[in-house]
Amino acid sequence: MSQTETHEMQIPPGYLRNAAGHLVPEDQVREQDKLRDQVARDLAIEAEQLNERLRTFKARALADIADLVQVAAERYHVRLGGKKGNVTITSYNGEYKVQRAYAERIAFSEELEAAKELLNQCIERWSQGANPHIRVLVDRAFRTDTKGQIKTTAVLELLRLEIDDEQWQRAMEALRDSIQTTGTAVYVRVYKRIGDSDQYRPLPLDLAAV
Repeated sequence: MSQTETHEMQIPPGYLRNAAGHLVPEDQVREQDKLRDQVARDLAIEAEQLNERLRTFKARALADIADLVQVAAERYHVRLGGKKGNVTITSYNGEYKVQRAYAERIAFSEELEAAKELLNQCIERWSQGANPHIRVLVDRAFRTDTKGQIKTTAVLELLRLEIDDEQWQRAMEALRDSIQTTGTAVYVRVYKRIGDSDQYRPLPLDLAAV
């Protein structure tokens, strides 16, 4: 029995525990608060169940794909050096595609601040001569999300710009030096063909997070 279950069992009949941990007589709790509590609990419990089903599905999908890859390797008498590798498998009629994809998790060191300062100096020096789209790209790259984290994709977009300027190149060098690999995420992506076309639509599962 978990600590949470034990904790809940200690609530005496006729009482509810509030967010501060205090016991409140049930007849002193507003009906709207009770209704809100019930809806929140029902949705959260179902979400936990769905989360567990996603975990189970991801584990099964990765195991099945790994088995399929191993069968192919044994067929050609090949010994695989590792388990990592992007794989796409397709149903015989082409209706479904399932992908196993690995991606590195990236973070930025303190050198990112040096890159940001150099980029700002570039734009100030260029003044009116600079393409306004570059200012937008730089501002967007260093804008943080709701958790205060730099958006990795936006920062990496700057490395794709080819600008013949010594200070800009130093900024890009600082940016490249700031990139640190913190781990690897594995994704399972499922797609369904749109009619008889060669286009596929994803079936969103957000399996990277489970």
